[in-house]
Amino acid sequence: MTEAEIKTLFTELIGDIAPEADMSSLSDDDDMREALDLDSMDFNNLIIALHKRTGIDVPESDYSKLFTLRGAVGYLRRK
Repeated sequence: MTEAEIKTLFTELIGDIAPEADMSSLSDDDDMREALDLDSMDFNNLIIALHKRTGIDVPESDYSKLFTLRGAVGYLRRK
């Protein structure tokens, strides 16, 4: 997946989980949970949706690598 594809994927998934979230205000290094007001259930739903969409398993120990768009892009490109 390219960086643009990963960002688009996250935008779509977060839009499904938290439609009120304003992705346009999010920078690559912002903690998505704080910037978009995602609670722990929202973040867990994001991980589940990511797995359903891509087949990529994200162990709980790696969750912190997906807190920012930059981290998510790097993580998913390595998978």
